[in-house]
Amino acid sequence: MANPRFSCSVTVQALPEQTHLEQGLYAFSYTITIENSGDVLAQLIGRHWEITDARGQVQIVDGLAVVGHQPVLAPGQSFQYSSWAQIGTPQGTMRGRFLCVTEACEIFHTEVDEFLLADSASLH
Repeated sequence: MANPRFSCSVTVQALPEQTHLEQGLYAFSYTITIENSGDVLAQLIGRHWEITDARGQVQIVDGLAVVGHQPVLAPGQSFQYSSWAQIGTPQGTMRGRFLCVTEACEIFHTEVDEFLLADSASLH
């Protein structure tokens, strides 16, 4: 039986050039490294994110896996997805999932565990 599975790791960095304190907006870039750790060819086709600021305000983002590109990963291959988010507090959290499909047309989700959006200076 085929084992469709991706593993994910995340790095986050503050974006001072996109942070607008006068508007109460803090910006963060993030890079998610997705590795096909299963044993079948699979394609990333969609994404769903929940971004929560420290006040509990939630933003939902849905769309194509990567705008203009839906990568296909063979077993052992990896892909980096980079984007950015703005929130209303200097720290918050983000979590979500990628929608994937195998070459046998099996659909599955790859979860991205909740991670912290924060400028390291705001954590002191």
